[in-house]
Amino acid sequence: MSKLDSKIPAGPLKDKWKNHKDHMNLVAPNNRDKIDIIVVGTGLAGGSAAATLAEQGYNVKAFCYQDSPRRAHSIAAQGGINAAKNYQGDGDSTYRLFYDTIKGGDYRAREANVYRLAEVSANIIDQCVAQGVPFGREYGGQLDNRSFGGVQVKRTFYAKGQTGQQLLLGAYSAMSRQIGKGRIKMYNRHEMMDLVIVDGKARGIIARNLVTGEIERHSAHAVVIASGGYGNVYFLSTNAMGSNVSAAWKIHKKGAYFANPCYVQIHPTCIPVHGTQQSKLTLMSESLRNSGRIWVPKKIEDAVAIRDGKLRPENIKEEDRDYYLERRYPAFGNLVPRDVASRAAKERCDAGYGIENNDTQEGVYLDFSTEIMKKGKEAAIEKHIHNPTDQQLYDLGKKWVEEKYGNLFVMYEKITADDPYKTPMKIYPAVHYTMGGVWVDYNLQSTIPGCFVIGEANFSDHGANRLGASALMQGLADGYFVLPYTIADYLSADIRTGAIPTSSASFNEAEKGIKEKIDFFLTNNGTHSVDYFHKRLGNIMWNKVGMGRTPEGLREAIREIEEVRKDFWENVKVPGDNDGMNTELEKAFRVADFLELGQLMAIDALHRNESCGGHFREDHSTPDGEAERDDVNYKYVGAWEYQGDDINTEVLHKEELIYENIEVKTRSYK
Repeated sequence: MSKLDSKIPAGPLKDKWKNHKDHMNLVAPNNRDKIDIIVVGTGLAGGSAAATLAEQGYNVKAFCYQDSPRRAHSIAAQGGINAAKNYQGDGDSTYRLFYDTIKGGDYRAREANVYRLAEVSANIIDQCVAQGVPFGREYGGQLDNRSFGGVQVKRTFYAKGQTGQQLLLGAYSAMSRQIGKGRIKMYNRHEMMDLVIVDGKARGIIARNLVTGEIERHSAHAVVIASGGYGNVYFLSTNAMGSNVSAAWKIHKKGAYFANPCYVQIHPTCIPVHGTQQSKLTLMSESLRNSGRIWVPKKIEDAVAIRDGKLRPENIKEEDRDYYLERRYPAFGNLVPRDVASRAAKERCDAGYGIENNDTQEGVYLDFSTEIMKKGKEAAIEKHIHNPTDQQLYDLGKKWVEEKYGNLFVMYEKITADDPYKTPMKIYPAVHYTMGGVWVDYNLQSTIPGCFVIGEANFSDHGANRLGASALMQGLADGYFVLPYTIADYLSADIRTGAIPTSSASFNEAEKGIKEKIDFFLTNNGTHSVDYFHKRLGNIMWNKVGMGRTPEGLREAIREIEEVRKDFWENVKVPGDNDGMNTELEKAFRVADFLELGQLMAIDALHRNESCGGHFREDHSTPDGEAERDDVNYKYVGAWEYQGDDINTEVLHKEELIYENIEVKTRSYK
């Protein structure tokens, strides 16, 4: 029997969450100030959770390694947030959002969690509007919607190309109110170094003050991890350079199972890599695929001429362009899910049709010329302009595109020096989001009692592939509308516990271990920087645990990562000391965790002998190159239990996925 108890409530799917809330234990308002809660991470998930819990009356201690919660990586989300409001009247519903999410995740997500996510999604929009989030609106004042990949309705609410920033400011304003009331104690520039377990329960953390270097002990009755995903294991990703896995990995090493680590999202619309010294990639919002058409030249000689600088894309005739997504997936076209679009781009570039003059020749075009002229014609009719010139149509269409996506076009031009209104954007897939994460039950609690995990840091809602605009939805759903109920059920037994002392043996042992590792890093007489090892790891991960995976490549990756890990601990050099800011020391801890995680990702990818979503095994594909699932043998969540320094000894636990409300079938977007 599995050691995993998902605690999914009984009853009909549409009633599970309501009935579950009705029967949970509560903490009375007059008892909440007796309870301390630590929240690690202050992005959309952590920020919304901290604000809501403090509003309810709990004492919240919030930690972020940035200088302000406003700088959490949630701020970088561009395109929008999903919700089943059906404002467009095009057939959306809670069930359709639930179904699209399960299908988009290639039938590898937990049914009950996903339905709850769809159910509370509408509440998020109301909450954010009340906070003053400036969502885009139609002419009549109604909130506007976009389409995103993998769906055939408009359900994505947006604020131009800066939705994440606006939503985060809303959560931060709610946090700031509680900070002002003294209900949230904010610890900026602090990093969680370890989880402290007392009598089998999560009771605090060890944190490092990143400004002074001081090691601090913080206790609480429960700990919430909201620290985001682990995409930076690849070194190059769309994540902020400080994004890391350490908080999640530390609790994994203390007993929290890590689920589906091989499920990594490759985003199809990223500015291509331009050189070997690059340290960060830039995402172009998926919302652009509403208006942009993706293509490569039909003729190899045209692709070669473009790479050589002898031909401009604007000069390639329409009949000589291969709009390959529209050709292969006519029902969804350019709005196929991210994993499908990414693999299609890789296939064209592998075949020699890539257009970017970089080390790999990898790149395709995202072209807005069709949309500009189409919207120009619509505007001309609306303005009663008869026989408009092409320039008039272009100007009118450009104005429409500017209103929808203007800041994204400005960002692209600043980075590439190309005007995307005239020259098609160059894009190529890149590591973006991670669907895997810490295993949690229906209550968002890990296998460590009292340790809850929310947002991208957990595995629960997206299966093997996340639909666009669902990250913001999950983060805010967990923080505003799920965790405050489920954590109260757990904390109801702690109203007589009193403050948790930080003088216990568990705190002593955890602090001692961190100080010993700091001493090691600062005294190790190594020869290579932390980034040297991180880049080596990233190269292995991208080439062998990236978009296309083979058994041989994964076995090589496991062996090669072990060699990098050994070399790291022998030869890493960390300059400076621990008496102040030391960013190299911060990176050393994070890369040490990435090295262990990277090995587990390869192990997980090797054991899963199927293709599903973002996990594409080249030995498990259909004749036309699509993912080939094995529902008989692999329809489960793979949750790994830490066994010590040898990652190869981790033990796999399986949570079988049971679908009672939908038919499991081969995904098709054709």
